[in-house]
Amino acid sequence: MKHTVSSIGVNRNTPFREQSYGETNDAQKNVFDLGAFVGDLTIEEDVSSDDISLEGLQQELEECKNDDVVANILSKGAKLREYTKGVENNLRQVEFDSIQDYIQESNNLVSLHDQIRECDSILSQMETLLGGFQAEIGSISSDIKTLQEKSMDMGLKLKNRKVAESKLAKFVEDIIVPPRMVDIIVDGEVNDEFMRTLEILSKKLKFVEVDPMVKASKALKDVQPELEKLRQKAVSKVFDFIVQKLYALRKPKTNIQILQQSVLLKYKYVVSFLKEHGNEVYTEVRGAYIDTMNKVLSAHFRAYILALEKLQLDIATSSDLIGVEARSTGLFLRGREPLKNRSAIFALGERIKILKEIDEPALIPHIAEASSSKYPHEVLFRSLHKLLMDTATSEYHFCDDFFVEESMFYEIFAGPFAVIDEHFNSILSNCYDAIGLMLMIRITHQHQLIMSRRRIPCLDLYLDKVNISLWPRFKMVFDMHLNSLRNANVRTLWEDDVHPHYVMRRYAEFTASLIRLNVEYGDGQLELNLERLRMAVDDLLIKLAKIFPKTKLQIVFLINNYDMIISVLKEASPDVGKIQMHFEELLKSNTALFVEELLLEHFSDLIKFVKTRASEDPSSGSEKAIAVGEVELLAKDFGSRWKAAIELMHKDVITSFSNLLCGMEILRAALTQLLLYYTRLTDCIKRIVGGSSLNKDLVSISSIMYEIRKYSRTF
Repeated sequence: MKHTVSSIGVNRNTPFREQSYGETNDAQKNVFDLGAFVGDLTIEEDVSSDDISLEGLQQELEECKNDDVVANILSKGAKLREYTKGVENNLRQVEFDSIQDYIQESNNLVSLHDQIRECDSILSQMETLLGGFQAEIGSISSDIKTLQEKSMDMGLKLKNRKVAESKLAKFVEDIIVPPRMVDIIVDGEVNDEFMRTLEILSKKLKFVEVDPMVKASKALKDVQPELEKLRQKAVSKVFDFIVQKLYALRKPKTNIQILQQSVLLKYKYVVSFLKEHGNEVYTEVRGAYIDTMNKVLSAHFRAYILALEKLQLDIATSSDLIGVEARSTGLFLRGREPLKNRSAIFALGERIKILKEIDEPALIPHIAEASSSKYPHEVLFRSLHKLLMDTATSEYHFCDDFFVEESMFYEIFAGPFAVIDEHFNSILSNCYDAIGLMLMIRITHQHQLIMSRRRIPCLDLYLDKVNISLWPRFKMVFDMHLNSLRNANVRTLWEDDVHPHYVMRRYAEFTASLIRLNVEYGDGQLELNLERLRMAVDDLLIKLAKIFPKTKLQIVFLINNYDMIISVLKEASPDVGKIQMHFEELLKSNTALFVEELLLEHFSDLIKFVKTRASEDPSSGSEKAIAVGEVELLAKDFGSRWKAAIELMHKDVITSFSNLLCGMEILRAALTQLLLYYTRLTDCIKRIVGGSSLNKDLVSISSIMYEIRKYSRTF
């Protein structure tokens, strides 16, 4: 069922002021034509239910069963048409009530209408006023735009004028010559103020020389002659000042380093000024400085070398070689101390301390001379080169700071290098001290490391040249020692004494010294030379040993020398080197030979029997079977004199070997070998038929062991 409610409203085409409401007739305001104001209200009822579809009704009822109104309708069983009519009546009543509300508010609506009209009038006036403002603002905006354009134009002109003023002011400042500058350059002393003025003058000179625009300016024609006069005056004054300071360097007892650091370096800018604005004068100053320092340093080093030569201690001569006979004397030896007592030639000793004192200050000659001290070559060598390194370092830095020319150093030191080379070559050609030469090689290496840490390369070539000179000389002296062993006269060297030979001691000390000096360097060439020397010593030692008439004496002589060599080598290096291992093998083999010789001397029959018959089987029934009588004599002989024989062996060892520890080891080895021989004899006797009858003549093993331990404790 469908209902239609007609629209309710006011005639929009008729304004309020045209209606029959007058401002003077208030009575008419209460007469209100509802029909004219609202119009007809019609409610149409659509009774055509044929078009109504009940499809989905059940589903809608299920969805609305919780609605109170629907639930009430369904519960009361009221008919839908009656309920609809009730709703229509309610709507009509509501509509009527609404119309009555509008009627009651009509006065307010009229008042609202009047207020709207007043507002409309006011807004119209405002619109007119704002229109006038807009026109005025447009005119002002045009004026502002014009002013802005004028302002930008004036700003650009101001900026351009400031730039022009700045450039012009800088130009004027750079090109004018203030009277104060002229006074300082011409009449002032060379001091800090003069240096600052010199810098300003340098800038002005560069300014007029570099800028092409300045060269074309008329102002330059007026100023340039004055600038040139000032330049010439400044160059002349600086030249006189530096030459005066150079004269101070030539004065005796002048501390050159202090003068350079505290005086000259303060004025290093004057050299830069000369280099830029007076190159010819700079060349003269540079040459004068080089000539002055060359002569001054050459004189200083020459005087120092002469003083060092007075402190020189000659260690060795050309005849002080390993293989030279100690008793030989010559016409020109002038009663020198026998070579055998001058161990410093071959032994390193305390001389190695120089490597730990590598960075100590150089010797002061007059102090050392006053104490009557003498020093070997390596001490004087280190002192001279320490002075050279310190002087070279100072001069190298000064040349770099003052002249900004490192290459000047080599021109300055050409003279000092020549003086030192002359001295070094004269010393080197007369030096036969191989240990001293090797020490100088190691000192040179340390000096190279020091200069490397200082990052000063100026002595690299010189130190390399020194090193190259030292190695051939060392090789020559080393070969002289080697040839002295190879060409030694065995008859003149031989002494009827089995104790260590002095030539072997020289060799041991010489080799130990070089090994010690090679510990941290691992020089393969030196090791090869030492191996050559070792082979020559082996040959000479065998030749000397063969002169002894008895084999036992030959072996004792070899053992004593091998033991002495090993002891000296052990002191040189804690590591067992190739040479030491070689002599230890020789000592071991000769010790075994001596043990056999010693036992044969006292128990020859026993040893012969054990070696030839003790291994035979007595029960074999052969014709040569061992009989009791054959071993009875051996057993009784051993039992009767074994203690006395051991005592004799003990005395023999004590007198034969100078090293008691070595003798103890040899005696222990001999007694142990004797025990083995005797044990084999007793085992053989036990296997012989009837051998038990000899038990009373056998010495118990425990008794022999007791004697061995007793003699072991005596050492």
